[in-house]
Amino acid sequence: MRTMQEISDKSLARTSFTLGMLGIAGAMALLLGIVGIYGVISYAVSQRRREIGIRLALGAQQNELKGMFVRDGLLLTGIGVVIGLGASAALMRLMKAILFGTSPIDLPTYAAVPVILLGAAVLASYLPASRAAKVDPVEALRAE
Repeated sequence: MRTMQEISDKSLARTSFTLGMLGIAGAMALLLGIVGIYGVISYAVSQRRREIGIRLALGAQQNELKGMFVRDGLLLTGIGVVIGLGASAALMRLMKAILFGTSPIDLPTYAAVPVILLGAAVLASYLPASRAAKVDPVEALRAE
């Protein structure tokens, strides 16, 4: 003899495990995305060091340079978010079987995820952007 709670828990164990694994995979994807954006923006900063030096020598403000690189990061992330939302909406039909109590297209989730990703992109691109704004113009121009 078992209680109804035990029977319910046993029947949902596989679904709970699957959803837990999907949550871990989603967190790892977010982490990899942040590291990827950071890497791309850092590489762009290193390749454009001379341009940054010239801009600073001609009087560009540090906030303008930071904004330029953060906008680049947000543009890349925005393109990825649009593609990802379209793909997830199309593939949600496959996951419909393991969802209970929620619709396949959950509007709060589809609204929250882009905000989280764009926030992560701002953080991932701000560090290289602030490093770019601190470049000494003389050293940047002399390096090449």
